[in-house]
Amino acid sequence: MGSFNRSSGVLKKSNDGARLIITTILGVVFGFFVGVTFPAISVTKLNLPPHVLSSIDVAIIEDRRSGGTNKDLETKPSWIRNSSTENNQSGDPTKIYVETNPRGAELLPPGIVVPQTDFYLRRLWGNPNEDLTIKPKYLVTFTVGYEQRKNIDAAVKKFSENFQILLFHYDGRTSEWDQFDWSKRAIHVSIKKQTKWWYAKRFLHPDVVAAYDYIFIWDEDLGVEHFNAEKYIELVKKHGLEISQPGLEPNKGLTWQMTKRRGDSEVHKETEEKPGWCGDPHLPPCAAFVEIMAPVFSRDAWRCVWHMIQNDLVHGWGLDFALRRCVEPAHEKIGVVDSQWIVHQVIPSLGNQGESEEGKAPWQGVRERCKFEWMQFQSRFADADKQYFAQMVKG
Repeated sequence: MGSFNRSSGVLKKSNDGARLIITTILGVVFGFFVGVTFPAISVTKLNLPPHVLSSIDVAIIEDRRSGGTNKDLETKPSWIRNSSTENNQSGDPTKIYVETNPRGAELLPPGIVVPQTDFYLRRLWGNPNEDLTIKPKYLVTFTVGYEQRKNIDAAVKKFSENFQILLFHYDGRTSEWDQFDWSKRAIHVSIKKQTKWWYAKRFLHPDVVAAYDYIFIWDEDLGVEHFNAEKYIELVKKHGLEISQPGLEPNKGLTWQMTKRRGDSEVHKETEEKPGWCGDPHLPPCAAFVEIMAPVFSRDAWRCVWHMIQNDLVHGWGLDFALRRCVEPAHEKIGVVDSQWIVHQVIPSLGNQGESEEGKAPWQGVRERCKFEWMQFQSRFADADKQYFAQMVKG
């Protein structure tokens, strides 16, 4: 009996071993077929807790799937291994990289990106959705000194609540303007001894003024007795003007025929100049031309003009001849509004902000800089055109 029991134990152990071997083989075969049948699953697609994901080297797992090795990854700099672009391409749902976002915002979800802003004044309390009882549709900027406060007061009163007022102060005096009720609702930017084009380049980026349909960039010495802003906007829209200005009183020694007011029309878009001045009737100064003292830009036109303004050329001389580059066809979309006209008072206030050098009056130095900038702007544009068309020929 003892001998029989020993034999039965040996037989039982042999059977258990055989079953274990068979089970192992079947498990391997089953696993093989499962691996072939189903696509590889990346741990990056598993909804694991962050503390688990952080302990897994996802980069190594992904690289093995693509045939790489641990050694290959180790030789890459960490900023490449961990870049948002690679994580995005690898399908990592915990990383964000959106190429269509504005430059610099690629790491943000599109739903949180706010690429544009405005000059609307907001409260420090309450529901943000209830801050604004009215949203001005147009922006009016004046570059001012305190000495012209009466003139600016008269001008601002020609604009309704549909117009946001923005004052650029070249003399540094701002608080004194609070004597006017409208000044408390205006935006004030104070930097001494700068021009309106310097301010425009730095504070009127297209994405900053995108909320406004039209942008007025005006001097401080304009008489507006015969001007109505709402009617002006109506005429600009009616005649399809992307860049415009009010007509100028013709008895003030003006240089250009194009910008003189005509008494028999609402708007004009072309004129006749002195013999030899206009080689093409559709080009400045006979068409597609307004002066830089009181221009008005549509939102789309300003986006182009802002990029054309040179950062170091602050007087804007030469811009009036180049504005046509920003609209097409320019001779139809640039014009002068005759029935809403202004008077250029020719007050040399900005010239007095210069400094006397080599015995010259301050205004003389400013005027020389204006002429120099005009030549520089023309030269840069000519060179840029030349380079572009040369590259096009090579391409």
